Amino acid sequence: MKTGTTQKRDLIVRKNRELTAILEVSKVLTESFKLGKNLQSVMSSLGTLLEMQRGCVFLLDHISGELRIVAAHGLAKQNIAKGKYRIGEGIVGRVLEKKKPMVIPNIGKEPLFLNKTGSRPAKDGISFLCVPIMLKSEVLGVISVDRIYSEKLGNVDDDLRVLEIVASLIAQFVKLWESYEEVEKEKEDLKRELKGKYSIQNMIGLSDRMQEVFEAVHRVSASKATALLRGESGTGKELVAKAIHYMSPRSKEAFIKFNCASIPEGLLESELFGHEKGSFTGAISSRSGKFELANKGTIFLDEIGDLPPSLQPKILRVLQEREFERVGSDKTVKVDVRIITATSRNLETLISQGKFREDLYFRLNVIPLFLPSLRDRGEDIPILIEHFLEAFNKENKRSVALDKNALQVFLSYQWPGNVRELENTIERLVVMSPSEKITASDLPVSLSIKHVKSVGKSASLTANVKEIEKANIINALENNGWIQAKAARHLGISSRQIGYKIKKYGIEPPD
Repeated sequence: MKTGTTQKRDLIVRKNRELTAILEVSKVLTESFKLGKNLQSVMSSLGTLLEMQRGCVFLLDHISGELRIVAAHGLAKQNIAKGKYRIGEGIVGRVLEKKKPMVIPNIGKEPLFLNKTGSRPAKDGISFLCVPIMLKSEVLGVISVDRIYSEKLGNVDDDLRVLEIVASLIAQFVKLWESYEEVEKEKEDLKRELKGKYSIQNMIGLSDRMQEVFEAVHRVSASKATALLRGESGTGKELVAKAIHYMSPRSKEAFIKFNCASIPEGLLESELFGHEKGSFTGAISSRSGKFELANKGTIFLDEIGDLPPSLQPKILRVLQEREFERVGSDKTVKVDVRIITATSRNLETLISQGKFREDLYFRLNVIPLFLPSLRDRGEDIPILIEHFLEAFNKENKRSVALDKNALQVFLSYQWPGNVRELENTIERLVVMSPSEKITASDLPVSLSIKHVKSVGKSASLTANVKEIEKANIINALENNGWIQAKAARHLGISSRQIGYKIKKYGIEPPD
């Protein structure tokens, strides 16, 4: 018979083991968001520290409505695969249904114990403890344990208390894991959406010039090389930069865009490289710059030609060494970032004027990509119009279309604003058009002015204006059945004014 001192010592040893087990479980569950691995480590720790013969964590599958083993100790793989219970079935299913722990002193004498896993050929003398895994009132699963009790190994109440604590820790971990998985799925869905949106397949263009761009993008995206996108404003340089990123091995990392012409010169360095607290007036806390945010991913520096000379050496250093210092710090920050730049300015002219460093130009111009203006790829205009009409009709729940005359105006226009101007024009027409069919007279005056051909090389401005005015009046009359009052309202002039102009230009209705 044990003395009081021995019993006290055994109790201290047991309590220490219990506390160690709980601490180990807490530690394991905060290591990562790997559900199976973490729960398996939990069961192994319980088996080692508390000398439990077998143990299982069952989680509820909300789709099938079954409890399934996701982690086990002391069971073979073939036994784990058999461990499935419906709600209310056996001890495991009953604990989930009732939301209360159950203790079976001897499973050999308990008819409710089903032994579905087949892992207990001799059941007599084994006790079974089963505790619900709950967070507030929501039951997520159960945890079960086999024990052979002796005075030395403690009693049922001790183990039940430990299991309830462990079950509570597991419940919190499972809910965090579910939230984490949901966020990860949303991130992947968003990345997939972005990857589709900015993939080369969604860049519109059948012309030879655009096919050359597409081919170049495919080649560039697989490399780590710095790319310089050249072209007029509105040609789609940002779209190409995003396509390169989302088709590259860095597609799962950040894509950071920064316009060098959009920030005052005094704030540019802080925006790009970050700053330390107190480094200048208003720096109330430390802040990461764009290059740090783009680490492992891609940074797109738009309008690089507007970068002030004072910052050009710092950008050159990042290109060469992949390192920099925050404003107000002497600590060097290392980054792994791909740099894509773009400009609508003539960098060669800026170099000759001493406004742009030649060595920086050569570092940026490793892979030059030239994006053609829309007037140089006129054959793409109809498919771009179709694409934008479909998008904006869907967005505004309309079914607006262009007639042949309106389409001809679009084809004749020079599009100084390139694709961006075309897109904005289509959106404005879809939103503002009172009818579903857009005619030439419905188009903005700027399009009509630009598409009317000159009456001769030496034609005066007055002659051009007269031709434009006459063309607009004829369009308005044709689209209003040659009813002068309607045509006048469409043009925003009075009936008397349109009558005067019809007479002035000798306009007559067709026979």
